[in-house]
Amino acid sequence: MSLGHGVRYGIQLPVQSRSTIYAEPWEAGAGPADLVEIARAADRAGFAYVAACDHVAIPRRLAEAMSTVWYDPVATLAHLAAVTERVRLLSHVAVVGLRHPLLTAKQYATLDHLSGGRLILGVGAGHVREEFEALGADFERRGAVLDETIDALRAALGPDEFPAHHGKFYDFEGLGQRPRPAQTRVPVWVGGSSPAAVRRAALKGDGWLPQGDPRDRMPAQIERIRRLREDAGIATPLTVGAITEPLYVGAPGWDVGRRTLTGPPEALAESLRAYPAMGVDQIQVRFRCRSRTELTDQMAAFGAEVAPLLDDSR
Repeated sequence: MSLGHGVRYGIQLPVQSRSTIYAEPWEAGAGPADLVEIARAADRAGFAYVAACDHVAIPRRLAEAMSTVWYDPVATLAHLAAVTERVRLLSHVAVVGLRHPLLTAKQYATLDHLSGGRLILGVGAGHVREEFEALGADFERRGAVLDETIDALRAALGPDEFPAHHGKFYDFEGLGQRPRPAQTRVPVWVGGSSPAAVRRAALKGDGWLPQGDPRDRMPAQIERIRRLREDAGIATPLTVGAITEPLYVGAPGWDVGRRTLTGPPEALAESLRAYPAMGVDQIQVRFRCRSRTELTDQMAAFGAEVAPLLDDSR
């Protein structure tokens, strides 16, 4: 959904990933039915996308902090595509270096085809060494692999039934893949906030998904992206993202944490307008909540009462 000067709002789905950094207690007892209702709520409330994460297997050393609950993004987004009509489907982010690009292309092209062209392919380098080692993927060179994989995916998700790519890590041609994506060009958003990730987003991406940069870091990052693209002669638009602080629309009757932005719609909108003012095109929001119902109520309130006030020209 486009608002004001183009700022849109999306959400990383709960339940499908349960890192202790952000999971709410109620998610421990939640499941597929909850995901369906939350995705439908996002569809109704004008959210631009719903997002799912990607991890194949979590080592014991990280399991307590990260949990081992990570739904497969392709299966999850395909399931939710069937119960929604408009909201886009974002992998945030697919660790595409774990798989051959033809396999990734097969999965996500099918998802785009089935959903009528609603895929946004978010990609990232990954960070769990054991995951790479178990799958026979190259952890040490994962940045270089990701750079080439994006190029290979551009070919494999393009219009050609028999895509071709000749690179250092992957080489293929003469292999047909149908169905093709419904979109002529599947948007590729690059995740991460390291210097290498920001450069990759600037030079190879259709969008940038920062990794939770605080507000005061965003202007410098956005300026670096602008400068890199200008120096490279890239004139096409780039969708710049941001992850907002936790939100609660209204006055919470419980402790939502000091970092959470709370208050009436006008106050939340006034704070959030700082993002489009600095050049952000889409914000990813997360609501503090004690139940699925409280979450969907928050999403509805945000869509109806906060979003219309997000125009940065006010």
